[in-house]
Amino acid sequence: MDWASIFIHDTTWAFALEILVRVSVMFVLIISFLRLTGKRGVRQLSIFELTIILSLGSIAGDPMFNEDLPIIQAVLVMSAVILLYRLCTWIMMEFQPFEDLLEGNSLYIVEDGMLVLDKIKKGKMSHDEFFTEMRQQGVEHLGQVRTGLLETDGNFSILLYPPENTGYGMPLFPKQYQPVEEIESETYYACMHCGYVDHISDPNQLCERCENGCRDWAKALNSEIIR
Repeated sequence: MDWASIFIHDTTWAFALEILVRVSVMFVLIISFLRLTGKRGVRQLSIFELTIILSLGSIAGDPMFNEDLPIIQAVLVMSAVILLYRLCTWIMMEFQPFEDLLEGNSLYIVEDGMLVLDKIKKGKMSHDEFFTEMRQQGVEHLGQVRTGLLETDGNFSILLYPPENTGYGMPLFPKQYQPVEEIESETYYACMHCGYVDHISDPNQLCERCENGCRDWAKALNSEIIR
């Protein structure tokens, strides 16, 4: 195996110096580009912003080491992308349907302490993903949550009930999120699929809210959230 060919090939000291210059220039251009796109360019990215960043990576990468591509071409392409970004941003501010087309809409995942199943399917997320997001925000069960919103950038926004209004809800931690085998009288149970809470007489009782007739129930919790 020719190690010199693998690691060096036909690279000369002059071209190595040129690469350093190219990388330095493109690095400055990338920082400038991100500053021009505003602070949202370095936060959780929406689909639209992710498209811009991927385009930026493609534009900036090749001129760093390809001597056949002059830097001026990358500057022209990046300038065009910045103009398109600014144009799309302005159109989104003026026309809500265009913003909905590019960014999508926020989805209500939880309402009144229960899952909105059709919105979860639309958001293409599993129960485990949702539970993880809720747990990371200190939520123990759905009875603590008045509203949960999946934002267009993938983040979760939640509104909590006041402690005195906390109700019974579906547990979100694995040890409590287990199907019961025996029913205790005067105890609330939560459907493990949608979060509907009710007194039940049979551990295999059908959930009246689920379209698929879920038969799995976990013991509902009503502990207040600790902040």
